[in-house]
Amino acid sequence: MEIFKMEVGEIGTNCYLVYDKESAEGIIIDPGGNGKEILGEVEKRQMKIKYVVNTHGHWDHIGANDEVCEATGAPLLIHEKDAACLTNAALNMSGMMRKQGCSKPADAFLKEGDTVEFGDISLEVIHTPGHTQGGICLYSARYHVLFSGDTLFQLSVGRTDFPGGSFADLIKNIKTKLLVLPGDTIVCPGHGPVTKIETEKTRNSFLI
Repeated sequence: MEIFKMEVGEIGTNCYLVYDKESAEGIIIDPGGNGKEILGEVEKRQMKIKYVVNTHGHWDHIGANDEVCEATGAPLLIHEKDAACLTNAALNMSGMMRKQGCSKPADAFLKEGDTVEFGDISLEVIHTPGHTQGGICLYSARYHVLFSGDTLFQLSVGRTDFPGGSFADLIKNIKTKLLVLPGDTIVCPGHGPVTKIETEKTRNSFLI
């Protein structure tokens, strides 16, 4: 599994290009902005984009959905509980931030236990509500990699003071669904540097 991380948009959202090197088939996770740059990296790697996936529906993670979906022809996937955020500026927070943050509607929905498959790679969907009601993480047991969206960060966790947020739910889901993963699992968050499950288990003050 090849992973390329880009910081996009005005607040440095991590957009990930994840692909199988042999087939070049891959996905784009959270294209929050800079659509042309994302597509340039896709072209450079000669990637065949099978899906565009949003880990949740906030404006800084969905800003380039339309551009990359139109250019690649890939369907847009999100959890059903965040689907309304895509087309509603009040729900995705772009209205509050005075940004243009809406997107096309989702083409299909993801739920707990689903798999996103491309090339020889399979990512399991883990539903982790708390930051938003439809927040998800994507996990590869084979490669020990977790794409955590805005659920879990390096030594921090996602904000829960936005509509639909719940601190209790967030912490419960992190502890019961993420911290049980192997300690060497690499965590690729929606903002900031990568970390590992073991680090968060032993050093994250929100979780100890």
